[in-house]
Amino acid sequence: MNSIMVFLEKYIMYFLRGTYITIEISLLAVIFGAIIGFLLTLLKTSKVKVLNIIGISYTEFIRGTPVLVQLYMGYFGLGILGFRSNLIFISVAILSLNSAAYISEIIRAGIQSIDKGQIEAAMSLGMNKLLTLKEIIVPQALRNIFPALGNEFIVIIKESAVVSIIGLHDLMYNTGTVKSVAYKPFLPYVIASLFYFVLTFTLSKFLGKIERGMKVY
Repeated sequence: MNSIMVFLEKYIMYFLRGTYITIEISLLAVIFGAIIGFLLTLLKTSKVKVLNIIGISYTEFIRGTPVLVQLYMGYFGLGILGFRSNLIFISVAILSLNSAAYISEIIRAGIQSIDKGQIEAAMSLGMNKLLTLKEIIVPQALRNIFPALGNEFIVIIKESAVVSIIGLHDLMYNTGTVKSVAYKPFLPYVIASLFYFVLTFTLSKFLGKIERGMKVY
């Protein structure tokens, strides 16, 4: 036990700095992923066939390929444009684009869960599509999709571990550094797993509390 405490005292900052980066890129990814996901939903529900095909094709491609492959594509692709040194930008960009495909399906399902009679009633009252979306659809859909969006945030936190492959000093990368420096192949990953668990468990409970609050109104 004493050896573990000494180990933590010596290397805890590696884990804390890595956790900060993990939280940062995950939060940015879910925010931008939600924005892009909403735009994708508009494409997939568009009556313009070309836009509809683009939205569906993008979603199917992202959902059908591993996030690691997408990360490599983004790393080397953006590297050609001169962004390879900005690892946070690349990581957030790829995780956002990946998450957007899943979030777009969540949003689409949430919108489709709204009774069409309400939309028709709003139209009959003279409300245009934008106003109907803002006042009728979005408030109700948000309650339906919030649990799934929260779950997607948790998934991103866990999937963000892949960015260590390109050298970003997230929790997983720093754990590997500690493993190499301390010559301990097992303990650093046990500690990292506890950090990930605390992050996801705390977030899950926090989101659950917000969800219960939303049901009151």
